[in-house]
Amino acid sequence: MPGRDPAERHRTATSLELLFDLCFVIAVAQASESLHEALAEGATATGVLRFALVFFTVWWAWMNFTWFASAYDPDDIPYRLTVLVQITGSLILAAGVPHAFADGDLRTITIGYVVLRTALAALWLRAARSDPARRTTALRFATGVTLCQVGWVGLLALPEPARLPGVAVLIVAEVAVPVWAQSAGMTPWHPRHIAERYELFILIVLGESVAAATIAVRGAFDRHQSTGSLCATAAGGLLTAFALWWLYFSRPAHTLLAT
Repeated sequence: MPGRDPAERHRTATSLELLFDLCFVIAVAQASESLHEALAEGATATGVLRFALVFFTVWWAWMNFTWFASAYDPDDIPYRLTVLVQITGSLILAAGVPHAFADGDLRTITIGYVVLRTALAALWLRAARSDPARRTTALRFATGVTLCQVGWVGLLALPEPARLPGVAVLIVAEVAVPVWAQSAGMTPWHPRHIAERYELFILIVLGESVAAATIAVRGAFDRHQSTGSLCATAAGGLLTAFALWWLYFSRPAHTLLAT
């Protein structure tokens, strides 16, 4: 599994990467719905804190794989199977989101996250074997990711008051892994491919947001709520989605990444 050429022409996202994105959006949608319920119940501080933790696990796992796949993607059977394991982990994580918001139960989320990240560590080990020029970088990624997962599992054994500081320490450790690993050498990621991956994920999230808003508006109409205020709210939400799309895609991201 040698590194891909950063200057490769016509590099685009694969169908497997799109499937990966679609499954991850399920976890994002679960987190957003749970946050809405927490805010509606008046549990603002707890809801925001738990949403931040859940969103970090989803976003960090997605982003780490995205950058790995931009640098190393042989699209062979072992690679595909490992990515499918990561997708399974994302679905396990999504299944645990309601429990995390309801009573702070992090067990299912942790299992899903560890499955995700351990599979990525296996890919880094494969990259280390196949790419001698960047072996140190790949081994550092594999080591750092694995140690962090040991920490997340150990976190479950801590008493409730000690978990929040433990979460903060592990988040710092997770963020530090790429900095430490790539101090030994950068991976050969592709600017256009990275830009397209982020663009597609944003589009899927925006589409999910519009779909959720449409269902909510339809439900409100079915309950015969005030159509005037409802139409104004729906229009405002739609304009927000349009504005987010406009702002995000106003400049070609790959040119910014390449400079």
